[in-house]
Amino acid sequence: MKQPTTTIDLVAVDLDGTLLSSNEEVSPRNQRAIAALVRAGIRVVIVTGRGVDTPVRIARELKLGRFPVICCHGALTRDLTTGKTLGHIPVPLIHAKPIIEFAERQGIPIAIYAEDHFWRLAGQQAIMADMNGPAWRETPSFAALLGSPPTFIRFFGTQGVEAVRRRFGHLPLNLRTERWLDLVECVVLNGRAGKREALADLCRTFGIPAQRVMAIGDSRNDVPMLQWAGIGVVMGNALPEVRAMVPLRTVTNDGDGVAVAIERYVFGNVLGDVRSA
Repeated sequence: MKQPTTTIDLVAVDLDGTLLSSNEEVSPRNQRAIAALVRAGIRVVIVTGRGVDTPVRIARELKLGRFPVICCHGALTRDLTTGKTLGHIPVPLIHAKPIIEFAERQGIPIAIYAEDHFWRLAGQQAIMADMNGPAWRETPSFAALLGSPPTFIRFFGTQGVEAVRRRFGHLPLNLRTERWLDLVECVVLNGRAGKREALADLCRTFGIPAQRVMAIGDSRNDVPMLQWAGIGVVMGNALPEVRAMVPLRTVTNDGDGVAVAIERYVFGNVLGDVRSA
């Protein structure tokens, strides 16, 4: 087995647009690269905006069950061995309640993540295909779910997103707007929640400095994490403005970009100049 050529103790990898192909699969080459990291004694941590279910499933499929997963855009960190929550930075109720009540009054499509599930109002149209999946639940009213703070909140549609940002943009929260083809979404997080913050906290627990961390991602919310890590690698399929903020690049998620990055920057197997890929 090849030994790492760079001193890396932990590799953090995003899911969508990064480890997962466009078909939402982990390619055989990516699987082999992840397995090589584990054999070399390097921790592998999934860092994703998704809820708990998908990263937990993928981590177990890749035999990463002894490593924590960071999910919910960094607002939740879960230990897969014990099931214990290692970190949770939800949206404070003092802000969450008026935001959710405003959306309900205005008829803005909304979902919240609480109790390890996504929730939407009963009868609300499934705006995205995965809203019919097992991670989703329906509720007649969000009021019953707000006995404790939600992990994060999602709004959909250009007009609804703009209305929420105008009304609540002054609050000490992290409001992130994403565009997915013809869909506009705003994610509301605690102002202290983020992938970089969660990864840094986890690395402090392990005693691993940023210089010994490699991070791979493709989205705007990955950029702080990529810039924090000693080796931050952006995917070739990332938006141009995202690629411009991270100097090291790999190929696309459909071209096994995670494996190419690991082979090049950890194990020194040069497969072409991925900086210009």
